[in-house]
Amino acid sequence: MSRILAIDYGQKRTGIAVTDELQIIASGLTTIPSATTINFLKDYFDKEKVSKVLIGEPKQMNGEPSQSTEIIEAFVRKFKSFFPEMPVVRVDERFTSKMAFQTMIDSGLNKKQRQNKDLLDEISATIMLQDFLTRKMF
Repeated sequence: MSRILAIDYGQKRTGIAVTDELQIIASGLTTIPSATTINFLKDYFDKEKVSKVLIGEPKQMNGEPSQSTEIIEAFVRKFKSFFPEMPVVRVDERFTSKMAFQTMIDSGLNKKQRQNKDLLDEISATIMLQDFLTRKMF
């Protein structure tokens, strides 16, 4: 089988998570500067077989697009132009940052460690991906 990759794209940083080859477990891969995302993905896709990519879709509580929607939509268009054959699934990313922060607390990270935005973005992508896997199974 192949992996599923999740992208939590942001204006400055992008968190990336990936499944194992059996698509059972989601794991954080890395957080990278957003400007380097396409180059990072080119390299990753050359090394690993990926069957689809999840990209977060930011929404407000009422379901309306959030302030960052325009930035992420521009990234999705760019992604599709570079990787036209790669299936893209948009997933609701509401609450992933709050859940990621709570995960950091539950993991026993101290206050200074919890201020690590890179780790927060990577965990957010992992939560998005694990939620997708859970929904896929049922």
